[in-house]
Parts: sequence; structure tokens; C-alpha cells
Amino acid sequence: MKSLYLRIYLTVVVALALFAVGSAWLFQREVQVERGRFDAQVSERVGAWAELIQRSLPPADAPREEQAQAVREWAQRLRLPIALDDESGQRIAASDAYLRRHSELPGAPRGIQVKLDDGRTMWVLRNPLGGPRANTGGGAPRGLPPPPWTRGAGLAALLVVLFLAVAAGAYPVVRRLTRRLEGLKLGVQRFGEGALGQRVDAGGRDEVAALAASFNQAAERIELLVNSHKSLLANASHELRSPLARMKMALSLMDERSTDAAQRERLGQELRTNIGELDALVEEVLLASRLDAQAAVFTPQPVDVIALAAEEAAQVGAELQAVDARLIVPGDERLLRRALRNLLENARRYGGDEITLHAARAASRIELRVCDRGAGVPEALRERIFEPFFRLPGHAEREGGVGLGLALVKQIAQRHGGTVRCEANDGGGSCFVLSLPAQ
Repeated sequence: MKSLYLRIYLTVVVALALFAVGSAWLFQREVQVERGRFDAQVSERVGAWAELIQRSLPPADAPREEQAQAVREWAQRLRLPIALDDESGQRIAASDAYLRRHSELPGAPRGIQVKLDDGRTMWVLRNPLGGPRANTGGGAPRGLPPPPWTRGAGLAALLVVLFLAVAAGAYPVVRRLTRRLEGLKLGVQRFGEGALGQRVDAGGRDEVAALAASFNQAAERIELLVNSHKSLLANASHELRSPLARMKMALSLMDERSTDAAQRERLGQELRTNIGELDALVEEVLLASRLDAQAAVFTPQPVDVIALAAEEAAQVGAELQAVDARLIVPGDERLLRRALRNLLENARRYGGDEITLHAARAASRIELRVCDRGAGVPEALRERIFEPFFRLPGHAEREGGVGLGLALVKQIAQRHGGTVRCEANDGGGSCFVLSLPAQ
């Protein structure tokens, strides 16, 4: 059986059926035990009454009318349906209650039989509904009959009704649960077939809803990563074409003008420049890929950002302005160094020689501000410059670069639980603010 809801539903139904059968068997057994115990008590009590009556009855050879009168008196006194037979089984007398019971229920049992010492037989009538009539406390004998639904067909009918009611109520509950599981299964199947935008219904507050929400989060993350890699591959392929084309043209010119030493030198320099650009592009692409692939194994260590900032600022001639002598952040020193270097190189490339690096604590975070006096970034493009391979119009032709530096800074910042943003610098230019959680 392949349908989960049928297996769950049939399991519930079979368990319910077994419970109903077991309950009925135990109930009937208990009723029989109680009835046997009650019959034994009644028989014992009736025996005591019979002994008492026997001592008060006229002897067996007394006139029948005298014996009958005594039986009726004791039946009225004890309020018991009593009958008395002689040695041959002929009826001597019976109380009115005994006769009335037999007239109302023809063929009813004769009752509890008590043999007297002189050969006569006394009968005490059972309750016509099946329970023995007894007096357990000395009053009128009033054994209550068991309810009709506890006997035979009544009990079976009650159990069947309860079984059908519970089975009918369980089906929609089980079907609703398994329908959600089927929807989750279908969503996973479609996602596995390549529909990366596939999501499933995460409504509800149970484990199925939590599983669906986890799938949606994982699917969103996978879709983002796949799309990011596709974009990275497409843009990298596009960026590779330009230096490769220039290298191909330089080699062609070099072959045509192999006798001109100055021309060969100029073309060789152009080749070295293009190779450097290719090397930088490959390095940036590989680092971007590693940041995604190794996110799960990132182990932060204490990093002194003041020492790191001083080293990197000296490389580009930037002025370091630090309020505190020591600022510590948890992270990867190699990645943080790369992020700060990219910001400083970006400022040097597009902002001129007047570069300042501010390092200070802001509440529970540490901010590194790299400011320049360049042309600045239009406010509408301050978010887009952190996208892979996005460059401001005209900058690629003037300043070069592969368009991945700021995208890597954003990836590194996010991996450290931080942010990076671009702001306008007072007096002109831009400020790039790298904000990281302090240790």
C-alpha cells in the first residue's frame, strides 16, 4: 500500500477495532464474574432463608392447605417469590408473586432450587430480566437488572456505533495531515527537477508546518546561491573576453611588427597588463566562490583591527585616524584584511591621493570608515555598486578594475555578521563604512 494516509487511517481503524473487541470481552467477562459472585451470595442467603422456612413449615405429611398457607405467609413476610413442591415434584403451593412472574413470562426458569431435609423442594424465583433477586442487607430483595446495552446484541450495537463514529471522525484528520505531506513531497520533487522558485504551503503550527518552513528557507537559499553563481559565471565570462581580445590583438600586431623593438616593448607591456587583469579577475572569482562554499566551516578568531588598518593604510598612503589604541573583532584576519584592502584600493583608484581611514567604536560595533575626495557615488547607485561586476558608467574605461572588489567586501562583512554602506563625504567624495560586531 503506497498511500500514506491509507496506512495511517487503517492503523487507527484496526487499533480502534482491537480496542473495542478487547473492551467488550473484558466487560462481558467482568459481568459474568460479578454475576457468578452475586449468584453465589444469593444462593448462600437463600439457603439460610430456606433453613429458616423449613423449621417453620408444617411437616411433609401435614395437610397441603396448611403447607400452602405457611408458604404464602413466609413469601409475604420476606417478600420473595417462593414455590414449594412435594417429594414427587408436585406443586404444593406458590406465592402470588411467583405465579405472577410466570404468568408474565411463560417458560421462565423455575428459580433457585433448595432441597429440604424432608424431600420437599423450595424454589426462589430469579429476576425475569436475568439478574438474581436478593436482599443483601435484610430488607426487601431488590437485585437491579443490568442495563440492556450491556448484554448481547445491545453491547455489540453500541460498540459498532462507537467504532463507526470514531472511524468517520478520524478520516478527515488523517487525510488533512497526509494531504499536507503530499504537497510537501510534490514541492520537493518539483524543486529537485529544477523549479528553483518552487515553494510549499507553510501554514499551521505543527511539525509539518515547521518542516515546510525549513524547506522554503533552504530552497530560497539554494536559489539565491545558484542564481548568484550563474550571474558570477556569466559576468566573469563576459569580463574575460575583453583582456583576451586585447591579448590576441597584441600578439597579432607583435607578429606583424616583429622588427620594431619599441613596438614590441609597448605590446609586451600591454600583454603584461592584460595578464595582470586576468589574474586579478580569476583571484576575485575564486575568493567569491570560496566564501560561499566555506561559510559553514567559518571559525572566528580575535582580530586587532587597529594593527590591521595601520598596515593596510601604509600600503596606499592613507591617513589612519583611530580613537582607541586597540579594537578587537571576532573574525578571519585574512578575509578582514582583504575587505579593508579592497576599500582602500577602491578609494585610491577612484578618489585620488587624499584618503583617510577612521577606526572607532560605535556602541557594540566597530566602524572602519574609508573616505576619499573623488567624484563621489550618486545616491541612487550607492546600493548597486556592491553588486558583482557593477561599475559606475565610464569608470571601467578610465580606471580599470574587474567589478568584484566591493561585492567581496559585502560578502566578507555579511559573513562576519556586519554590514558595509556608502555615504557622501562632507566636502565631496565618498565614505565607505565597514561595520563589524565588537568582541
